[in-house]
Amino acid sequence: MGFGTLALSGVMQQDLLGAGAPLYPKTPHFAPKARSVIFLYMDGGVSQVDSFDPKPQLVKENGQPPRFTVDATVFNDNGNLLKSPWDFKHYGESGIPISDLFPHIGSCADDLCIIRSMTAFSPNHPNANYALHSGHILSGRPSMGAWASYGLGTLSQNLPSYVVIHGGQVPSGGMQCFGSGFLPANHQGSVFLPSHPVLNNTTHQERSAAIQKKKLEFLQEMDGDLEARLSHAEAIESAIQNYELAYRMQMEVPEVTDISNESDATKRLYGIDAPYENTRSYAAQCLMARRLVERGVRFVELTINPGNGDRWDQHSKLVDGHQKNAMAVDQPIAALIKDLKARGLLDTTLLVFSGEFGRTPFAQGTNGRDHNPQGFSMWMAGGGIKGGTIYGATDEYGYRVVENKLTVHDMHANMLHLLGIDHTRLTYRFGGRDIRLTDVHGEIIHEILA
Repeated sequence: MGFGTLALSGVMQQDLLGAGAPLYPKTPHFAPKARSVIFLYMDGGVSQVDSFDPKPQLVKENGQPPRFTVDATVFNDNGNLLKSPWDFKHYGESGIPISDLFPHIGSCADDLCIIRSMTAFSPNHPNANYALHSGHILSGRPSMGAWASYGLGTLSQNLPSYVVIHGGQVPSGGMQCFGSGFLPANHQGSVFLPSHPVLNNTTHQERSAAIQKKKLEFLQEMDGDLEARLSHAEAIESAIQNYELAYRMQMEVPEVTDISNESDATKRLYGIDAPYENTRSYAAQCLMARRLVERGVRFVELTINPGNGDRWDQHSKLVDGHQKNAMAVDQPIAALIKDLKARGLLDTTLLVFSGEFGRTPFAQGTNGRDHNPQGFSMWMAGGGIKGGTIYGATDEYGYRVVENKLTVHDMHANMLHLLGIDHTRLTYRFGGRDIRLTDVHGEIIHEILA
């Protein structure tokens, strides 16, 4: 009866229209291992010697003055060496040692590649945050999520390509850490909340859908006229595309963020019913992240909850602060890994766990740790990463990198590589030159790749 042809023509027309859209899926440079990234942003700086880099020497010399050269610290209130208050256990067939802060993550040790040789470009939160997210210590550059969106688009035309699930803690440096910089505004992070509604504008305020449609048509007409009068009107085009995406999101977002239909077993796995409020909050973020990558969102970033009183930035009360932060994220993150694995999604989803720098192995005062950009730990899992491995090393005190030093440029290069992007070819013309996320740096580390 011709209905098949009619449907085909509709699909072809949609594809032709979509092919010119900024977020339309783009062909990667080569076959990717991962199609999505979930970045677990540990704002404030997790202490490497209390998490993933045990140092027996600290135990032996606990309470003694450092025998090595100490760089200037943020507060210059440097005390004696401070051993970790937590024990380390060996997990999995790989036997990777992980702190008692993270027993649930420890149960996933064979899926993790723990990198003990990360470094930061700055000991200050804002600059280190800018570098972690954009590869540059100054604000205004596109974030890694925006670059992934620019390079690959999204697999869902009804959702943004880059979503930030915001736990409530605004990072030092502000929300521009998630911005698009000089890239078109379509690629900036869309901020969701872990509560409902996740966005205040996902429900139209008009009395009827017809009235809303007329308003949007009028808005599109005005934007179209303005665009026609201007040259290089990328900002106008981005605004038009964002309005259209927001309209489509009104149908998609309520469903994707509604976790009520998840099984009771899944909710318990993540910790939706946990006694600690911040565990419940972060569990909702992790579960939402899984639902977003299931539907084709390219880059999802999670921030932490400020309800602990601070980030991972314990200049004092190290035990209390790190214990509460770990209690909030440990079970949900482990559940995310296990849930993705059970659904066959871990192979195509790259998880990255990192803060902007580490902490000192000597005390600040008596019971805290200051910032340490000279060496810290992060980990990756899934999406083409070789699990059950450790890469790089710090010295016997956990202060400086002594083996296989990495920078954020290397981290970004490998993230893009796993998404099928050659980081040297992903460029954008701005200020008279071709700029890329990794600047003129970044090396692919084959030892960490499966």
